[in-house]
Amino acid sequence: MKTIKLGLILAAYAVASCFCLALINNITSPVIAKNKAGKVADILKVVFADADSFEQVSDFKTGEGAAVIDALYIAKKGKNVSGAVTQITGATYDKATILVGQDLKGTVTGVQFLELSDSPGFGQKARDPAFKVSSGKTFYEQFTGKKVKDGFVPGATFEAISGSSITSKGVAALLSQATITAGTYLSEKYGGEAVGN
Repeated sequence: MKTIKLGLILAAYAVASCFCLALINNITSPVIAKNKAGKVADILKVVFADADSFEQVSDFKTGEGAAVIDALYIAKKGKNVSGAVTQITGATYDKATILVGQDLKGTVTGVQFLELSDSPGFGQKARDPAFKVSSGKTFYEQFTGKKVKDGFVPGATFEAISGSSITSKGVAALLSQATITAGTYLSEKYGGEAVGN
């Protein structure tokens, strides 16, 4: 009888704990989503500084790749389309979410990390504003002004992070898939420069 009573007490605690966690999740989820949306809006302005507004679209082809295209935004200056910003999540050493801007001519306008869960030390250098590559730019700043058609090859078309080749290769794959998706959309809808695999 004592073991049944103890089991029921433990079950009651478990149910109460689950209820409290669910309640807290329901309260905090909208706040977290709002903060993340605000952060994305700020980053959009950084990766495509020439645009004054952004419009999220959903009728794009995601292409091939292991990463997930979270969103595609059309960058506008006034009423004219200037380019696009792609939000993509995929594998690096662990996982990263980045935003990549590109104009209608197939030039990268900016790259910023929304999230990066790679190991502290090496992998985190990819988003660290204090870490500079040999050009004096941060790892992510070196992509600004780069032609998408040249591709993203660590050590060849951009400077990889020494000691963090997996992160560098992962970022290259994310950039490739993001720019192909945006380039295809811009080419089909607005006459932008098509980008191949």
